[in-house]
Order: sequence, then structure tokens, then C-alpha cells
Amino acid sequence: MADSSLSFLQRHEFLIRRLHSLSGLVPVGAYMCVHLLTNASILNSAETFQNNVYTIHSLDKALPIVEWLFIFLPIIFHAVIGVVIIKGGLPNNSNYKYGPNWRYTLQRATGMIAFVFIFLHVFHLHGWFHGEAWLEFARSVGGASFSPFNAASTLKVAMSGFVVPVLYAIGVLSCVFHLANGIWTMGITWGAWTTPKAQQTALGICSGFGVLLAIVGMSALWGAANPETYTGETSVEAIREVEDQMYEARVEMGMVGPNEHKRYHEVVKETEQTEE
Repeated sequence: MADSSLSFLQRHEFLIRRLHSLSGLVPVGAYMCVHLLTNASILNSAETFQNNVYTIHSLDKALPIVEWLFIFLPIIFHAVIGVVIIKGGLPNNSNYKYGPNWRYTLQRATGMIAFVFIFLHVFHLHGWFHGEAWLEFARSVGGASFSPFNAASTLKVAMSGFVVPVLYAIGVLSCVFHLANGIWTMGITWGAWTTPKAQQTALGICSGFGVLLAIVGMSALWGAANPETYTGETSVEAIREVEDQMYEARVEMGMVGPNEHKRYHEVVKETEQTEE
């Protein structure tokens, strides 16, 4: 008989911990890998990056559903349970002897940093919610700075300066470490590697994966701050002109429907109208 003095989380610790570790890999970890790889395509050119953004937004009205079901809700679940574990809401009798204590500590620290970073990152670029009144407020305080149909140019502006790229670097590297080390601990949780030798081998593989993903992430960050067109143009105005040409061509060919809400110049017009 279950101990009635235990909380719901404590009574279902086995299941919750496994769902927590699984959600960290799929879909959260898988999405992060795809997200960083997509962003790294900006290194090829602003046009390549814009084409990839168009591919994502081809989901159209289904995009918010996909985002919430496969990205936001799993991230929220993973983050909330992670905070509960860190605060001791779940017993520690299933913790593993990781080896060096610093890796155990970093896993928890980077989890908290990643949680705050993702929260602020979504606001900074997307504003959290899509209501027009809310987006106007978000823009007034430096949020919602990314326009999907002017992807590289708005990203370049959003990543300008020194502080923002540094904070993003800390956030991205924290996410990468948390995923790579989390995969290793997940293997222990699920019994994939239980012997010291198997754990050491897995640690090497996960570390290598983490290094590669960190390189991708830092490359994507550098590319976001320094995008170029196929012809080598680097100014925001020149990149935006190319993006506008791509948008007009796609609308004319029927590849995308007219959607001024996702274009940067609409933000400018609304700002000017507000000032008037």
C-alpha cells in the first residue's frame, strides 16, 4: 500500500524521473539540435537562412500547434520537474554517483541557466505571445525583435552590441552541456550503460557530441551577428532588400501567402503611426 504521507511526485518518482529524462532528449534535445543547425545555415548566406525559415513557416496555421505540442509544453514540463528535483521535491535516493562532483553540480546549474535563458530568448526574439497589442508592448521594451520574413536582417539587429551575444553564448553553452551530460545520465536512468567501463565509453561519446554541438551553436551565434548575402553584402539595409525581394517573388509564385505581420517594415510603419 502506498504511503499516504508521500506527495504525488514522491509516489510516482520512478515514472516522473523517466519522463523527465526522456523529454530532455525527445523532443527538447532533438529540437535544440535542429534549431542550432538551422540557425547555423546563416553561415552559408542570409538567403539560405531565409529559405530555411520559410520552410518552417510553411506550416502556416499549424505552426503554433506544433510549437506548443512538441516544443513549449515539453520544455515547460522538463523545466518544472527539473526545478522540483533541484529543490528536493523528489527524494535523492535514486541519484547516481556521477564521478566528479563538478559534473553533477554543473548539470543542475546549467539547467537553471537554460531555463532562464530560454524564457528570455523567446521573449527577446518572439515576444512570447502573438497578440498585436502585446507585441507592441514587447517591442517597446526590446522584445519580439525577430521578423520571420526578414530573418537575417532582424537577427543581426537583435544580436548587435556586446552584452547580448555574450549572454546568448552563456545560454547556448549551458543548454549544450545540459543536453550532452543529460544524455549520459539518461543512459544510466534507463539502464543503457551500467558498468564503469560502459559509462566511461558513453561519457566520451557524449562529451564529443557536446563539443560538436557547442561549435555549431557558437558558429550559429557568430553568423547571426555577422550575416552576409550571396554577394557578400553585410549591411542590414542590403540584407533586408534581398529578403524583401525573396518575399515578393514567393508571393508572386504563390509559394507563400501575403503576410505583412511577419515582415519587418510593418513594425516600422506601426511605430511611426504610434509616434504620430
